[in-house]
Amino acid sequence: MGRVALFATCFNDTMWPETLKATVRLLERLGVDVDFPTAQTCCGQMHTNTGYGKDALPLVQRFVDVFEDYDAVVAPSGSCVGSVREQHEWIAGDAGEDRLVERVRRTSPKVHELSEFLVDVLGVTDVGAYFPHRVTYHPTCHSLRMLHVGDRPLRLLRAVQGIDLVELPGAEECCGFGGTFAVKNADVSIAMGSDKARNVVSTEAEVLVASDNSCLAQMGGILDRQRSGVRWMHLAEILASTEEDES
Repeated sequence: MGRVALFATCFNDTMWPETLKATVRLLERLGVDVDFPTAQTCCGQMHTNTGYGKDALPLVQRFVDVFEDYDAVVAPSGSCVGSVREQHEWIAGDAGEDRLVERVRRTSPKVHELSEFLVDVLGVTDVGAYFPHRVTYHPTCHSLRMLHVGDRPLRLLRAVQGIDLVELPGAEECCGFGGTFAVKNADVSIAMGSDKARNVVSTEAEVLVASDNSCLAQMGGILDRQRSGVRWMHLAEILASTEEDES
């Protein structure tokens, strides 16, 4: 397998460390020895998406410095992986950093969203998970439209023992988060999120799952305020669950 690193992402590291712990438990259960480089930091997506791409250049440099020597890099965030694979090269190119562009081109293809790594790199869909609950899945915009992960997360979920996986109406519609979009266009964002929450409730699912905690925070916050009773969990946490956890 070679050397594998966990790219934690700054918002997961700050707000949702349980997702990172679940990712490591899952990968280690599958025989992957995971490193956590402590020098890692933000990928620069927040800067780039708000028009400050030049200010993201040092973060692109840092990312390459930290991760270029690994054989694979795994992150439980389609959003941040999308930034690395789709934005880092042009940030370096716009700055005229030709040497950095070359290093980005060598590094970014090795960066994988979790479901991509499991299905495409490890070649598994049944990860030995057990989760006896009614679940519905929301495909996040960056994983769906930027990374084109397709049905990989669903294939992983369908293989979970005991799960009752139900289709989410309007699944491919945006939840309205969009990073700073939720701040700059709050009314539209809440309207979009409310539509998603209504669709989630209609499935009678116990748990809403997605592969980006930012989107889950958007939808989960609305569901919590509505006192819907629907829990929300990252894909990694469900895939890391075992029969022992449920007993």
